[in-house]
Amino acid sequence: MKILLVDDHALIREALRGVLKELIDDPIILEGSDCRQAMRLIEAHPDLHLILLDLNLPDRDGFAMLADVRKRYATISLVVLSASRDRETVIRALDLGALGFIPKSAPRDVMVNALRLVFAGGIYIPSEALASAASKAQQPAAGRPVSPADLGLTERQMDVLALMMQGKSNKAISRILDVAEPTVKHHVTAILKALRVANRTEAVIALGSLGWKIPER
Repeated sequence: MKILLVDDHALIREALRGVLKELIDDPIILEGSDCRQAMRLIEAHPDLHLILLDLNLPDRDGFAMLADVRKRYATISLVVLSASRDRETVIRALDLGALGFIPKSAPRDVMVNALRLVFAGGIYIPSEALASAASKAQQPAAGRPVSPADLGLTERQMDVLALMMQGKSNKAISRILDVAEPTVKHHVTAILKALRVANRTEAVIALGSLGWKIPER
């Protein structure tokens, strides 16, 4: 697996190298200390599997680079690293296409588990963002965890939700499930309403707060 680390702090890159070597056998790890160097490496290695991107870089806004990479290299997975961990920053990164958001202040075991989740096809969201979304979910009587049935979600809508969690577009979901795209849009609208959120990113965060196990499609 070929991975690019983009951070202007050598100690952070060294720590990430150690984490990656713990998770992957013989990873190919490239490093960039700013956006300019990182973009040159991406152009030279379009077969990258993953980019770990710091948002606070010396020569360019990290969000701008995130948007640029997602537009030009859609097949490369990207996870954000940041000293910031507020909900607005997390949501903005996920809206721009990041598959996870790892606070730099997170303990090593949290980083390990976060990257393990990403490698397994999941999306890692810090607990602070999940906690702020949890209050939106309805809790049934007796304090038991809320279930999809409690929110009125059907089995087909759970299929759609599973594919939304993988970042699939409505068109891709309609093709995978062999249903019309307007039908998918209807399901997505129902899911957002049930979860009391405004968009897909908030749905992912709300889902994490609910702790549901969504089967892969």
